[in-house]
Amino acid sequence: MHSTSTSYPKDKIKILLLEGINESAVDTFQKAGYTSITHMKGALQGDELNEALAEHRILGIRSKTQITKEVITANPQLLAMACFCIGTNQVDLERANEHGLAVFNSPFSNTRSVAELVIGSAIMLNRQIPQKNWDAHQGIWQKSHINSFELRGKTMAIIGYGRIGSQVSVLAEALGMHIKYYDIETKLPLGNAQPCETMSECLSGAHVVSLHVPATEATHYFFTDEILSSLEEHSVFINMSRGNVVDIEALKKHLESGHIRGAALDVFPEEPKSMKDTFSSPLQGMSQVILSPHVGGSTEEAQYNIGIDAASKMIRYIETGSSFGSQSIPEISLPQLEGTHRILHIHRNMPGVLSSINSALSEHSINVQGQYLMTNNDIGYVALDVPKSASAETLTALKDLEHTVRARVLF
Repeated sequence: MHSTSTSYPKDKIKILLLEGINESAVDTFQKAGYTSITHMKGALQGDELNEALAEHRILGIRSKTQITKEVITANPQLLAMACFCIGTNQVDLERANEHGLAVFNSPFSNTRSVAELVIGSAIMLNRQIPQKNWDAHQGIWQKSHINSFELRGKTMAIIGYGRIGSQVSVLAEALGMHIKYYDIETKLPLGNAQPCETMSECLSGAHVVSLHVPATEATHYFFTDEILSSLEEHSVFINMSRGNVVDIEALKKHLESGHIRGAALDVFPEEPKSMKDTFSSPLQGMSQVILSPHVGGSTEEAQYNIGIDAASKMIRYIETGSSFGSQSIPEISLPQLEGTHRILHIHRNMPGVLSSINSALSEHSINVQGQYLMTNNDIGYVALDVPKSASAETLTALKDLEHTVRARVLF
């Protein structure tokens, strides 16, 4: 971890961690010298969240706390936040971008956990274990091999060959399955997996279909009745991606008819806000369906790794200005120059801003010893290394520029 002291004393940087984030995050902050940490079990919303956030500069959440544009606007003191999970749907990234708020997540830390649940579900569904378990609880002894199958030799269609889909591919192939996959982007296959040019080609002949796609406008309920109708007779269907990518009523119809012999879902179009709220789904009461409460990435190992990963990204940002892994501001990774002060400047991405920065520094005869810039459509992020004697003057000059969003001396 970076050893340079920041312009903020570490014991004064207040950190708020919500939703029972793993203790590994607390340990990571403490080992880096941060001691002012508030660790809460539950999620917070609206005014209650704003009240808790007062004076906190770092925020950690999981999936339930909603970081709306109102929350971001009301808390300009926030330097960085992290979603200790894969997604960032719970954060208004557009507003975070506008305000220069760095938002991080941990997209790689729980891929194995989700992949294992997919494989476990595929085994259970092909062996009809959900139905046999249901019957056994009712005192019915269904000891039969009829319609129970091994995965070995069967074909799996993976829709979305990203971090999790590719992991599923590796595990499924190790069990002797044939793998086909479809992705809108070109992805190199792992092992003997076969890429398909169309989704219909991928689904054709598949005994197991597993979805691993993000929630976008293009994927919103894109698994329609028509697509479900094209699945192989008596195939099994698994969705561990996002709840709004499947037409649940259509899926129910195909399950009832027996066209789809079983399904496992870990995500749903509407999910309870907390464990106190009631969960409801049209698929409840169907013995051939496995319903799990969005726990694909919820293993002790995954949460431990996420805690370290997300906390480490925020620490690097606080201490070096490195925004690598940010989902809001542009990504830059910075080397350290001895004998300098580093100033971070986030600005609106307008023509001529960099020229204005250099002109302002030139007017003050400030010698820039290092400069790093990256932009996205709306925001530019520049880090400047200047002589220690000129840091206060540089900061004032940068703050006076027309398109400045925020600027601060890092160290």
